[in-house]
Amino acid sequence: MNDVIELTEAAAFQIKDMMKENEEEGVFLRVGVKGGGCSGLSYGMGFEHEISDDDQVLKQHDLTILIKKEDAPILNGTKIDYKQSMMGGGFTIDNPNAIASCGCGSSFRTATNVGTPENC
Repeated sequence: MNDVIELTEAAAFQIKDMMKENEEEGVFLRVGVKGGGCSGLSYGMGFEHEISDDDQVLKQHDLTILIKKEDAPILNGTKIDYKQSMMGGGFTIDNPNAIASCGCGSSFRTATNVGTPENC
């Protein structure tokens, strides 16, 4: 797969379900990174209504995924999954570019993007 990120079928199903619950069907999924978190960078996912000129557009599992072109190198090869357990469910993000992460699982750093650490 040549896409920057890989969205598993379980993650796509959960995202579509969330879109339906929030009456946001037909919108785009935005995946990105921002400065912050205890390791310097943190992931972000949310719904977006418009495509920007600086977005890379991916199509997976009948979802349109938007990634800012500047975030693509940091996210390249990332796999987003959804795991269900007895304690509930949640998204997991496996980024091969992350050289360190913290216990909260949403903060990381890469060799080239250290950022400014904050608390989880």
